Amino acid sequence: MQPHPNVRAVQAALDDAGARDGSGTASAVRLLPEAVHTAAAAASALGVETGQIANSLIFEADGAPLLVLTSGAHRVDTAGLAARLGVTRLRRATPEFVREHTGQPIGGVAPLGHPAPVRTVVDTALAGYPEIWAAGGIPRAVFPTTYDELLRITAGTPAEVA
Repeated sequence: MQPHPNVRAVQAALDDAGARDGSGTASAVRLLPEAVHTAAAAASALGVETGQIANSLIFEADGAPLLVLTSGAHRVDTAGLAARLGVTRLRRATPEFVREHTGQPIGGVAPLGHPAPVRTVVDTALAGYPEIWAAGGIPRAVFPTTYDELLRITAGTPAEVA
């Protein structure tokens, strides 16, 4: 079976970036037996802590897309994050807005592999884990990485988001 086009795009972006996982091995997208739509479900499927899951959340920030990679262990404080970023209006994006800017569905949005770069913020809480897991373009695809790699491959800005 050929991988989904989104999975191929994410893997190509990982390869192009020279992305590595926590052991220094090239990051590879893995397909789980079933779709996982929550951080808790992903953590259970992978046998890791919920906090190790990097939720990819797309927000509309003054009309532009903003990708917030947050630890699955907590929720984004939108008012606090908006203030830290100097954004007037920060709200969760609609499914249509998410797909328009990432080419990926909610529940499977990867940190990279989008049609165009998306401004990205990476939750500093993820730095507490030697290995973290992010979505791979569809709800059953994931890949391992580290906090430092996630910052590097996304050109993300570290921030406290909760």
